[in-house]
Amino acid sequence: MAVDIRPYTPADLAELVAVNDAAYPAVPVTPAEELAALIGQSRLTLVVDDGRPAGFIVALAPGLSYASENYAWFSARSRDFLYVDRIVLASRLQGQGIGPQLYGAVEDAARADGASEITCEVNVRPPNPGSLAFHARLGFVEVGRQQTKGGANEVALLARPVAANDGDIGAG
Repeated sequence: MAVDIRPYTPADLAELVAVNDAAYPAVPVTPAEELAALIGQSRLTLVVDDGRPAGFIVALAPGLSYASENYAWFSARSRDFLYVDRIVLASRLQGQGIGPQLYGAVEDAARADGASEITCEVNVRPPNPGSLAFHARLGFVEVGRQQTKGGANEVALLARPVAANDGDIGAG
């Protein structure tokens, strides 16, 4: 099945909310207005389309007034990053190499911005071992942990240096 990775358009929103919410608890259930506001602040939002929107990645530059505990943690640590707030793929598209392609586009944007690293977080409570393994394969390492949502969740805070040249992400 062929997929297209393309920039977000507002017509994608309803489908992306459904894809996002189907991935709970790996990502939070997010109302359309909230997801639209997040995308509106993003440095980069790409959509995976296999005939309809079936996945996406949202990356944020530093310096935003974004009310995320994890974004705030990275902002306090550095101003030299591109933060992936979420990456979500419909289950039918997982394991096909699309995730590394999305991260490759984020890395290109980070390199263009002169950022030294890409950051993100992954739940460890509730556990998300698949995402932790995926990010480890892409070269992310844990740089911290924190409890979020009043202690209901715990996340591993991950970072990966921006490679000096194209094609390095996803190797291995």
